[in-house]
Amino acid sequence: MLANLSTGVKQYLIITGNYWAFTLTDGALRMLVVLYFHQLGYPPLQIALLFLFYEFFGVITNLVGGWLGARLGLNRTMNIGLGLQILALAMLLVPAGWLTVLWVMAAQALSGIAKDLNKMSAKSAIKTLVPADAQGRLYHWVALLTGSKNALKGLGFFIGALLLTWLGFAGAVLVMALMLTLVWIGSLFLLKEELGRMKAKPKFTDIFSKSRAINVLSLARFFLFAARDVWFVVALPVYLAQTLGWDFWQVGGFMASWIIAYGIVQTQAPRFTGKKQGKVPGRTATAGWGLALVFTPLFLLLGFYLDWQPDTLIISGLLAFGLLFAVNSSVHSFLIVSHARSDGVSLDVGFYYMANAMGRLIGTLLSGYVYQVAGLEACLWISAGFILLAALIALALPRPEAVTLETR
Repeated sequence: MLANLSTGVKQYLIITGNYWAFTLTDGALRMLVVLYFHQLGYPPLQIALLFLFYEFFGVITNLVGGWLGARLGLNRTMNIGLGLQILALAMLLVPAGWLTVLWVMAAQALSGIAKDLNKMSAKSAIKTLVPADAQGRLYHWVALLTGSKNALKGLGFFIGALLLTWLGFAGAVLVMALMLTLVWIGSLFLLKEELGRMKAKPKFTDIFSKSRAINVLSLARFFLFAARDVWFVVALPVYLAQTLGWDFWQVGGFMASWIIAYGIVQTQAPRFTGKKQGKVPGRTATAGWGLALVFTPLFLLLGFYLDWQPDTLIISGLLAFGLLFAVNSSVHSFLIVSHARSDGVSLDVGFYYMANAMGRLIGTLLSGYVYQVAGLEACLWISAGFILLAALIALALPRPEAVTLETR
């Protein structure tokens, strides 16, 4: 069956496999760092600062990475990303006494660059393989890629917590580095098709989008992901471990299960947004799903106010948040690929995910700081406000309102 596929599709499948392998290590490493340094007694703000360079360099990488992908080809940016992640893991294999905040921040900087090179390469490759008039197929492929990635990231959370329990920090990092090295070696030999390389070399100034649709989507994406990370990245795992007294494997297992379920919902997003009616989402659907999401942090806040049982409240609130956030994220991911230019797709996708990384950066910093000074409830208030802004900004998307699905 694989022999009958076109060369481009085969290359894309290799890119997707690389992306999946990378995502496992990325999710595991994030959970390892949060739980290990919490165990060492680091306060929430310092744990958040460990990810400062991870998110900051993600902002820069998406801008420059999109330009590199358009000039060099997405295969090369993918392989560079895999190599940098291996180097980042190797930096964490030093003796425990060397794992200072600055050293871990530097390793996380490399990991952030690697992650966004991989994401940009995988997301951009879809646009090169789907005809311009096949918007339904494009939506389906984007939803599958995004959802499967997040499901694997959730699995990575669980693996990270499990490896920390079984092997300790250094042993867990070593296992991940060896696994990813094997994937990287295979990728160097198998990835040959230069997907996404522009016919004319783009100028560096082309990294900034001139499209209204891309700019509006980017701003909405900024607030959407800041709204998630402001309470999910640092505040939630520390709250579960510190306030509720959960063990590492319980924290990692719960958050892993949440992200896996979240990823599965993402793959089914087209079913929730009008696929049966023959349409893909436009600006009204994007804003509507955003407004629905606002009620989930408000539900959690109501539960805290009424002194509901905290374990049950967190689990039920997260399930509702995950369902609605998954659909919102899939809709946004489809729209950016749909609106991106065909020649030089990585430039538009890179600019958009720059805004995504900036939102994650602000959300991560706020997650540590706000939780430390005001608690989880304050993080949830900020989350609700950011979600509302994202939904209102989506109303500024240009028409047409929706695109009719092609017959498949």
